[in-house]
Amino acid sequence: MSPADGIPDGIPGLAPVPTRTLVHALVRADGTVDAGELYTVAGLLGMTDQQVRLCLKRLVAEGRFTHEGRGRKAVLRAVADATGAIAPDAAHVRLAYRQDHGLAPWDGVWHLFAFAVPESERAARDALRDTLLHLGAAPLQGGLYVCAHPIEPLVRARAEELGVAASLTCLTSTDLSVGGVAEPRAVADSLWPLDGIASRHDALAAFARTCLERLDRLDGLDRLDRPEPLASAERLSLAVRLAAAFSYAMTPDPLLPAELLPRPWPGTRARHLMATAWAALVKHPAPDGGAPLPRLFVLYEDFAG
Repeated sequence: MSPADGIPDGIPGLAPVPTRTLVHALVRADGTVDAGELYTVAGLLGMTDQQVRLCLKRLVAEGRFTHEGRGRKAVLRAVADATGAIAPDAAHVRLAYRQDHGLAPWDGVWHLFAFAVPESERAARDALRDTLLHLGAAPLQGGLYVCAHPIEPLVRARAEELGVAASLTCLTSTDLSVGGVAEPRAVADSLWPLDGIASRHDALAAFARTCLERLDRLDGLDRLDRPEPLASAERLSLAVRLAAAFSYAMTPDPLLPAELLPRPWPGTRARHLMATAWAALVKHPAPDGGAPLPRLFVLYEDFAG
């Protein structure tokens, strides 16, 4: 347990925050990162100063940041958008919460994609496959994938971009049998690694509950009108870890409709706890004269609504 913030260093199933992700998460609205704040938050997350220095050196060498000053008094400036390592996919997250609230029921249609790209265009073939997997499709057999969502426009656009549109076939069906299994929920269970996805959501839920407990302790057991302010660095460390845990859980999630998932589904509970924890974190009073908040808080502000 970290003595500084009272948060367990290792929650089962939850990946540690990469140093690069931390740097991106602390970029402020003006594109700067305060090195002193960075080193302090990194320490709360169990990172060494050497780790941070090496990461900054690589980011500067890659042309992603410029560096002014020395040590903890330095200021980094993002050369390009640096939110990619921590920013949620807005459409993906929106669909998740719509499904959680019963606003996007499944229409019973399976969306299938087939392609046969020659070995001479292997890079394009692999890229198209990766796109399908990223969009939540699962492989049925060589060159044939299935998805529960209408992702055809995105897949066609990617195939066009890769120059293999002529090799792509798209079709839909309400009658899908895989290895003799035809019941939709059983089909989904056979095609997607639901146990692994569920365990990631369990880890997210555990950390979100821990965040809420931490905030409750700071507010005091008697819930006074003037709760103890959450120190800026501690607040940031909680926010970064919560955002990273959310990304860790959501990245491999195909967001299957509720009709295809076991019940209760851990993802629904985890996302609810995430939203509750983030709302509490955003609304928790910060110290007077605190530094401007990073873009991270803006990226996730919809969860606190």
